[in-house]
Amino acid sequence: MDIKHSLKQRIVIVFALMSALVAGVFAAGIIATVHVVEKRLSIMSLKGNMHRLLAVDSVNDWRHRPEKDELFYAEEGVGDLVMSDDLKGLPLGFQEFFRGKKAYYAMVSEVNGRHYVLLRDQRKFQKRERILFGVVLVGFFLSVLLAVLLGRLLASRVITPVSRLAGQVRHRDQLLELAPVLASDYANDEVGALARSFDETLGRLRAALSREKLFTSDVSHELRTPLMVLATSCELLMEYPALDDRSRTQVKRIGKATAGMNQLVETFLLLARTEGKNTPQGQRSTLVLIADELADTWRTPIEAKGLRFIYQRDDRDLDVYNAPLLRSVMGNLLRNAWHYTDQGLIQLTLRSDGFSVEDSGIGIPLEKQQAMFQPFVRGDEQRGEGLGLGLSLVQRICANQHWTVTLTSRDDGGCCFTVLLKLDSTGGKPV
Repeated sequence: MDIKHSLKQRIVIVFALMSALVAGVFAAGIIATVHVVEKRLSIMSLKGNMHRLLAVDSVNDWRHRPEKDELFYAEEGVGDLVMSDDLKGLPLGFQEFFRGKKAYYAMVSEVNGRHYVLLRDQRKFQKRERILFGVVLVGFFLSVLLAVLLGRLLASRVITPVSRLAGQVRHRDQLLELAPVLASDYANDEVGALARSFDETLGRLRAALSREKLFTSDVSHELRTPLMVLATSCELLMEYPALDDRSRTQVKRIGKATAGMNQLVETFLLLARTEGKNTPQGQRSTLVLIADELADTWRTPIEAKGLRFIYQRDDRDLDVYNAPLLRSVMGNLLRNAWHYTDQGLIQLTLRSDGFSVEDSGIGIPLEKQQAMFQPFVRGDEQRGEGLGLGLSLVQRICANQHWTVTLTSRDDGGCCFTVLLKLDSTGGKPV
């Protein structure tokens, strides 16, 4: 599992791990050194005591005594010096000896064919080792704790300029033409280099935004003129008396298409100018009026394709919405359903909180449904000449208006797009 931590947490973790490693190595070294030194000293001490005890002229008339934590035994000894059977098989030299649960250091010597054993109880050494181990363990945890505290302190000082730079970059004013440069506020270090890189990138982004604004202005001017000519020409043709019914129907279709194109251009320009902010209030209309208009527009091409068009109205929603944006959302969903459905039905259903568009078309696999709202992604690459921008535009408009659009699969095939125009969490209405 990929666990992601913030940079501050990673610095603290590195400090703690380094401290734990160093403290662990030192603790293990101290314990091992003390153990080796203790063993060496025990060997030297037992050798000296054994030599002193064996310097007596007669062991049987032995008046010297070992240290209070030592026991002395002699082969063929008498009284307290009698050597037990478990000691007789010990090899010469220094070794560890266990009698039950008690541990001893043993020194075995041989003089004139007789064996002598000097035992020293290890309990005193074991007690000292436990105390030493406890001190080392406490020191280990204290060092790790100190490393964590020091790591948090240093991480805060290191991360502060980075967090400040991130806040400045996220600020919307940084995209304005008169925004101050970032690098002047930072030292000539890695953070300063990052700030200079942001300055260069933001500069290119400002230039791109300026070019986009100029482009949208040019589009607004250049597209409106031919659309106005088309609309005016359609009006003049409708007044021409020699126009037969079939031609008049075609002129009406051209006029409606021209009006729809004009509204689509207005939608694109409106979204580009708002730059993600709430769209200013323009033409307002209810959901029912928009749906009636689009149902009348799309019924003919849908039925001409041999499909069944079902329109279920709901007059309960009397709220008004941004008409061009709502028309664009519903129109794109109907166009999408018409394009990808060859047989069956297309259904537009109005609800108290929004609407849904269903179709019995080819459907969209579950793994591709989320990607369908991305630009230039199409459901079936082999169908038509679309660019895959319709659902992306729907998503952008819904996000701009605080609406929500979801895509689900129908049980008998096809898709269902549901658009909620009201915020269920607060009970309020979107702007």
